[in-house]
Amino acid sequence: MSSPVIYALTPIEFRLDLKDPFLFTAHHIDYFPEGNSELGPNEPATQNEFSMYYGDIVPGFPEHPHTGFETITLVEQGTVDHFDSLGNGGRYAAGDVQWLSTGSGVEHCEMFPLIHEDKPNPFELFQIWFNSSAEQKKQPADYKMFWREHIPHVYETDASGLTADIRVISGKYNTTEAISRPPHSWAAAAENHVNIFLITLPAHAELKVPATTATSNRFCYFYQGDTLQIENKPIQRRYLAELKPDTEIFLKAGNSEARILWMEGEPIGEEVAMRGPFVLNTAQELDDAFRRYRATRFGEWPWPNPAPVFTREQKRFASFGGGVRKEYPESTPAEQ
Repeated sequence: MSSPVIYALTPIEFRLDLKDPFLFTAHHIDYFPEGNSELGPNEPATQNEFSMYYGDIVPGFPEHPHTGFETITLVEQGTVDHFDSLGNGGRYAAGDVQWLSTGSGVEHCEMFPLIHEDKPNPFELFQIWFNSSAEQKKQPADYKMFWREHIPHVYETDASGLTADIRVISGKYNTTEAISRPPHSWAAAAENHVNIFLITLPAHAELKVPATTATSNRFCYFYQGDTLQIENKPIQRRYLAELKPDTEIFLKAGNSEARILWMEGEPIGEEVAMRGPFVLNTAQELDDAFRRYRATRFGEWPWPNPAPVFTREQKRFASFGGGVRKEYPESTPAEQ
């Protein structure tokens, strides 16, 4: 369907297919049981309650390569252990965001340890696959942590006294700016207007999201709640709306709290050639990248196995510079 403001509405099961500069977004939801001594599930899955993905003992994605784009991982519930071929590792959890620029190539793993032995381990995350320009695809791989303690929030109260919470992951919401993105990201430049927000509306709350540029692509994914009104049109949970970018958008929650992933940005405007975990500009570049990966593995894997995890007791942290520098969320933003 289409309207002057809503260009398209798409029901979503798992994958959100998007437009430049976004590639797609995966929405993972799992109802993991209590964890066992190895940080895996203490019972097998029944009725599709959860997926092990490619993990044998612990759910997750063991060692695998990427090049030419970025992964932006937003954790809503649960824990993620990260290891990479640069020698870095880390643990991040509910409310944290990892922004990884894969650049000219990196191997990493993302495992989902089940921390709690005495209660279930519900898990939910979004992973946005975000494209890079041809020049950015040549840069060294890099990543940055956005700890939940440091992510800016905007609170807007409507005429009924109900307050919306907007987490500013990328870009700017009115005058509130996000944490800076990695330097070789399309989202790093303000003129690209890459805005990513996580919006929470109390039941019946109203919010007007500011307009962006006419040339941007803009998406609203309503992922939790009963109904959401977009410009007075009700939509159901787990629908993706493509929206007119250069107009203010009116939102209103239904009878329960509504949660929304909002994404918008200027297109890169280059050809996209995608094969598995590689995103380049031409088929020849993909062939060259796979050949280079087979020869170099994008660096030696420095970890004892393809699917390592930290101990249950490990707190949230990230390491950089081949593990030389460590960062913890308890640090102040000025210390990062």
